[in-house]
Amino acid sequence: MNNTLRSNTLNARNIAIIGLLGAVTAVLGMTPLGFIPIGPTRATILHIPVIIGAILYGPMVGGFVGLIFGGFSLFNAITNPTPVSFVFLNPVVSVFPRIIIGIGSYYVYEGAKKLGARNFKWILYALVTGISAYLLYGIYNNIIEQKWINLGINFILLALTIGIVFLGKKKFKFDSVEIMIAAIVGTMINTLGVLSLIYFLYGERFVAALGQNVETTRKIIFGIGVVNGIPESILATILVTSVVNAVMKKYK
Repeated sequence: MNNTLRSNTLNARNIAIIGLLGAVTAVLGMTPLGFIPIGPTRATILHIPVIIGAILYGPMVGGFVGLIFGGFSLFNAITNPTPVSFVFLNPVVSVFPRIIIGIGSYYVYEGAKKLGARNFKWILYALVTGISAYLLYGIYNNIIEQKWINLGINFILLALTIGIVFLGKKKFKFDSVEIMIAAIVGTMINTLGVLSLIYFLYGERFVAALGQNVETTRKIIFGIGVVNGIPESILATILVTSVVNAVMKKYK
């Protein structure tokens, strides 16, 4: 349905799209907008423009937006260093996985389409159930802690989640399942890809910089992956599905 949006050449339109999505990524990274309270934690959405670009416009656009994302990560490590920024000075860690997000998300989406989304519609309901439970837990915590802005954000995300079910079933014929799968895989490429490279290249040094016991390197890095990966996957699922379905509907 969105093949009309794609081109395998680096034409003027694709360059403009890459620039736009890259600019969105940079703005998200420089402002609190890139870090959204979801459930009991906060999640980054810097990788979301990469996934959206890949699904809608193909792996070339996705890969170049990922390159911009990685370049911004490298630039940020140089200009705004933290005790662990040294790992992101290596482009293999800061840039390479972000390019793969754009390429991988596209091919996962296309693969899911070929397999037939109706065969996986149960995945939609399982994902939505898990996401809703996580958001409801966050709503409960926000009420207890009286964090009203976070409470409102979680209510909006919950409404979007429920809307995905309706749109996926009634209007988009389960295109939502394919998009959800691509969004989750793209997020995992970002989170697990970066952390795996950190583990193999800098493991003990990274953990020491965090002030933790280097003997627990694997456990600590795995824990970071779980804590970051779950909320980021949830947020990517909601936002990517909503945006991509809206654009696809326009060009249907």
